[in-house]
Amino acid sequence: MVLLVPDSTRPEHLEGLPKGVKVAFLPREDPLSEEALEAEFAVAPYGSARARRFFAELPNLKRLKVVQTLTAGVDWILPKLPAGVVLCDAAGVHDAPVAEWIVGAILAAYKRFPEFRDAQREGRWAYRWVEDLEGARLLFLGYGSIARATEARLAPFGVSFLRVARTAREGVHTLAELPELLPQADIVVNLLPLTPATERLLGHEHFARMKPGALFVNAGRGKTVDQEALVEAVRLGRIRFYTDVADPEPLPEGHPLWSLPEVFLTPHIAGSTPKLFERGFQLVREQVGRYVRGEPLLNVVQEGY
Repeated sequence: MVLLVPDSTRPEHLEGLPKGVKVAFLPREDPLSEEALEAEFAVAPYGSARARRFFAELPNLKRLKVVQTLTAGVDWILPKLPAGVVLCDAAGVHDAPVAEWIVGAILAAYKRFPEFRDAQREGRWAYRWVEDLEGARLLFLGYGSIARATEARLAPFGVSFLRVARTAREGVHTLAELPELLPQADIVVNLLPLTPATERLLGHEHFARMKPGALFVNAGRGKTVDQEALVEAVRLGRIRFYTDVADPEPLPEGHPLWSLPEVFLTPHIAGSTPKLFERGFQLVREQVGRYVRGEPLLNVVQEGY
């Protein structure tokens, strides 16, 4: 069986593959080798330029059966895959770093770190009162492995939780209940994947129902939020907004979110840490082993996520 990986893959990340698995590489520009064209299992490249090259080669991969991403979100790749190819996401790989980003964002907002940083640069001693995180109620919009990892890190701070997802289960509310739950939350963390059902899901009604001054944290997808409604809510001072994602990405010059008060943004870096590929290829090795042994694969994407 031939495994196709990006040519940037480090040798140590390929150690421990099952016997009989041959590794072929997806180059930046050169044509695919004959061996690469026989690939049954492929690791999708990380990064837009390499991804475009991968998409261009997909019609030539006649034996391709499985694509494993190194990203938790799959909206960027799902429409490009040929029919019959199984897609697996990297759920679990990004739990720790994204959860850490969310915790950091919340603490920075509650303790006003960006505001004090601005004052420091201006040489101002900008004394003011700040908030306690203890006793805050946080609503997760989307309750998967990243939300669970975030909850485990925030529970020791004395935070309580509301959980909302598309599928009801014990302790988890449905999206239909969201309007009634939003007024109860001091913090709303959006972790929804982007699907046709979630695109622009959060709009004027939702922001109007949030507590005055509530903190809205987006570590999911920018396109799950109506940007016009978001900008209006921030401009009117209804909410504070901390985000690692935007719509579009990169955020264009002159966009209101660059300069509105109570906004802090990072350029989609929450999961971009040195351990990404270490964790990612640990999953790849597990998946390839399952494929070779004929066992069920992990993280198979169904209904867009």
